[in-house]
Amino acid sequence: MTDLHSNDLAALADRTGIRVEFYDPLGTRYGFPTFPYHAAPDGLATVRQLRAAGLRPGGHDPVAQIYWRHRKQRRVAYLYRLDLAAPKRTATEAQRAAIAKALRARRTCRVCGVVQPYYIPRRYGCCLTCHEGNPS
Repeated sequence: MTDLHSNDLAALADRTGIRVEFYDPLGTRYGFPTFPYHAAPDGLATVRQLRAAGLRPGGHDPVAQIYWRHRKQRRVAYLYRLDLAAPKRTATEAQRAAIAKALRARRTCRVCGVVQPYYIPRRYGCCLTCHEGNPS
């Protein structure tokens, strides 16, 4: 992991306006190693970044966090070690068949039994054709 030095943080704050209050690499202030937005060390990634790379945290806890402000709220993103990440799991054929069956059931009208190209609205419980012909 690479650490940012105070000179780097000053330049970062001047260039981007990032609040340096969120820089706590030792975890003394926030109880967890904390970095500002766009300043995470190498070797760490968020869950979304892991997913985009075809990885998952692999059961390991986060090792650091990123704090930033958004619309007067404090946001957090947890960081995981890339070297401990595991490949994403793929669904089995049985799981894929079960998902396909469930999605087909969501498209099948309960009234006329026709499989529609869209999901049946839950508020109606039937396809739009049946609902228009039988308004409640």
